[in-house]
Amino acid sequence: MKIQQLEIKNFRNYKNLRVMFDDKVNVFIGKNAQGKTNLLESIFYCCIGKSFKNCKDKELVNWNEEQASIKITTQKKYRDVKVEVFLNKKTKKIIKINSIPIKKIGELIGEVNVVFFSPNELKLVKDSPEERRKFMDIDISQHNKRYFYQLSRYEKILANRNKLFKISNSMEALKETIDIWDRALVTSAKIIAFERKKFIEEILPYAKASHLFISGGKEELKLEYKSGCGVELDEKFEENFSKLLKKNLEKDFRVGYTTVGTHRDDIDIFLNGIEVKNFGSQGQQRTVALTLKLAELENMKEKCGEYPILMLDDVFSELDTERQARLLKFVGRTQTFITCTDERKINGKLFHISDGKIV
Repeated sequence: MKIQQLEIKNFRNYKNLRVMFDDKVNVFIGKNAQGKTNLLESIFYCCIGKSFKNCKDKELVNWNEEQASIKITTQKKYRDVKVEVFLNKKTKKIIKINSIPIKKIGELIGEVNVVFFSPNELKLVKDSPEERRKFMDIDISQHNKRYFYQLSRYEKILANRNKLFKISNSMEALKETIDIWDRALVTSAKIIAFERKKFIEEILPYAKASHLFISGGKEELKLEYKSGCGVELDEKFEENFSKLLKKNLEKDFRVGYTTVGTHRDDIDIFLNGIEVKNFGSQGQQRTVALTLKLAELENMKEKCGEYPILMLDDVFSELDTERQARLLKFVGRTQTFITCTDERKINGKLFHISDGKIV
């Protein structure tokens, strides 16, 4: 899978840009705040349908303009794909695949797969479980559209169930309709939980191997899927989870939200038996975050038959010399986009970025 060409207009600090990429390694070099990350963001948007930053679509449009566009031309193993995104400060975005508008983001997910890593990905290890759920969801959704559908369905069901707690005046009134939402919640929760557990089991061998390589063979990594459903993931899951929802009903009504479910899932991460989130050093946490991304890369290759696009945003400034050298041995395995502030000994096509222009 390769991105051959990118065209952007009025996106962030870019007015008009058309650029052809190398099949292997592309390096964007420039000082801070010149637009290096914005280039990665534009590509990522065409792959996932949203930014990797926590921002609104209208914020992506150049300050002095009303609309923006992004277009990528890609070459896949079996067919070529063109993705176009049209953003407007006043109307909803429009996304086209091979010139045909899509109705739902789910139609875009999986067309051009991507793995993104930046120093901010440290939150994957040290921040809230939401970050680790997001990691699982983005990866699984890119090769499993059924999962993406069930995830969207679960979130809507959960929102409606929680709304019932707020509008119901009594437990009696609540019980009249809660069973409908519980049955739907259990069905989607089963699919999500089992897929997440399988995902962690699948990436673990890749994660172990990657971590041993990046860390120099000094630490052994262990990952454990931690279900938020409060029951075993076995053939009686639906029955037992249904019972638990009923058992917790009064508690949920009292606090005003659903206290068990896949929306409370997490991943436990250990190095040599020690929990990384609370007891690992920042260097260990950073290396583990990178390891998980490299494992994601290999697992997606196994699932899709070809490597996804790899994006490394200002990663080398956060790694010591030894880890930099080890990471570079992974680079080039797939088409890779790298941003950095200075020229390094990286074999690839160099692009010097200044004030939203390639110079």
